[in-house]
Amino acid sequence: MTAPAATAGPDRKAAAPPASASATFGVYVHWPFCSSKCPYCDFNSHVAEAVDQARWARALVADLAHYAEDTSERIVTTVFFGGGTPSLMRPETVATVIDGIKGLWSCAPGMEISMEANPSSAEIAAFPDLKAAGVTRLSVGVQSFNDAALTALGRRHDAAAARRALAGARDHFQEFSFDLIYARPGQSEAAWRQELREALEFAGPHLSFYQLTIEPGTPFHKDGVQAADGETGAALFDATQDILGGAGLPAYEISNHARPGHECRHNLNIWRGWDYVGVGPGAHGRLALGSPDSRDDRGTHQIHNPDRWLEKIETQGHGTAKRRKLSARDRARERIIMGLRLSEGMDRARFRAQTGAEVLDFIDDRALNASLDVGYVTLDDARFAATAEGRLRLNGLLAALLKDDGED
Repeated sequence: MTAPAATAGPDRKAAAPPASASATFGVYVHWPFCSSKCPYCDFNSHVAEAVDQARWARALVADLAHYAEDTSERIVTTVFFGGGTPSLMRPETVATVIDGIKGLWSCAPGMEISMEANPSSAEIAAFPDLKAAGVTRLSVGVQSFNDAALTALGRRHDAAAARRALAGARDHFQEFSFDLIYARPGQSEAAWRQELREALEFAGPHLSFYQLTIEPGTPFHKDGVQAADGETGAALFDATQDILGGAGLPAYEISNHARPGHECRHNLNIWRGWDYVGVGPGAHGRLALGSPDSRDDRGTHQIHNPDRWLEKIETQGHGTAKRRKLSARDRARERIIMGLRLSEGMDRARFRAQTGAEVLDFIDDRALNASLDVGYVTLDDARFAATAEGRLRLNGLLAALLKDDGED
């Protein structure tokens, strides 16, 4: 397959998707480059002295074209630029990729186009041009409003830069969000509550809160850094639910809070089990191809190394490392794992439509009854959901609820 030119043609006219296509369809674009590597980060991110952005734009559009061959009838509803630090993309690079998406698929009116950003001066200055390129929603990696904490986390910005970035995001984007990290070493509940109150002074309609975990292979892991203990982490989680819920920003997912109607639609659709294409080094995707009677569920995984990914794009026309057929059990279990992250839980009718099975077919009866008794889950004819207490201990809850692979 020959890589197409980076600049695509005009938008395709909207057409009704076939019955086999999902109502929502997302595109994830991974930009793997950062200006520095944070010591807690285990994402596929790399520091590069120089990036040929025109070359990378052509490669990303080529990879999108590869996936469009199987999904051209779908209507794209959301796009998400993640990383890495995608706000380091030049606005013309972003525009080229967005134009490529619009040329390869029909796009829904009001398509959400999200981008992650860091609060550096250069990135803040680019906010107006990123909006002009087509970005509709910005998510800023603040992580803390405490300078000492930012230094400890290896962040290159200070709290003043974070506040400037949020002011710029508010000026240019109706939809914007920012992230904070909690359960940091030595962090107290009182200090976290104060930080949450400060966060609300700058908040838009969406906030994300991620508990610090020390992942193997990261500098924090190698240096023996210890996150807050489990009891403290739980107290900080509860404080977050309390303060944000009282401020009209309830949790809609374990780590994400929003005013009703302002949830990140792209991530919400993935948690609900809909399809998405993933391009860029290390990106994942999920595709249900074929008809309802002859489904071909595929999990896709892009080549991890940026140099190898780029080489493969330019020599074979795509950067896919794996395109694995998912069994009905694999896809169903994945949807349970993702769906129970959501406050709304799982829509049982949607699960049946997506998998052809009942969600309870994959749940251990004894573990379910025990979880209902202690209030970790709720169940009725319409929904199966984890409560706030259940989501606090979701990994252990899922380990108990999901039947072993060998069970019927």
